[in-house]
Amino acid sequence: MALARVVSFDGVDSDRVEEMKGRIGGGPPDDIPAKEVVMLYDADAQRAMVVLFFDNEDDYNRADQTLSAMPADETPGQRSSVGKYDVAVRATA
Repeated sequence: MALARVVSFDGVDSDRVEEMKGRIGGGPPDDIPAKEVVMLYDADAQRAMVVLFFDNEDDYNRADQTLSAMPADETPGQRSSVGKYDVAVRATA
């Protein structure tokens, strides 16, 4: 079953979002075997949410270790929550 890692960030400004676009736009690094990365941004609230999708538990765990150890200056903002979810429904147009 596919899994998702959902992370919320506070204190995210538009400059940081642009920087993250450049970083994430090329795809995740090898030590983060996500199949898809989605970043949602609320400019008024300066909040962002990043959703990473994984094919299996091993890939999720590998990425979770890397992402949990990531220095704060490499994240979009101040990490406010991290959650692990089963992907129950997923559709694309």
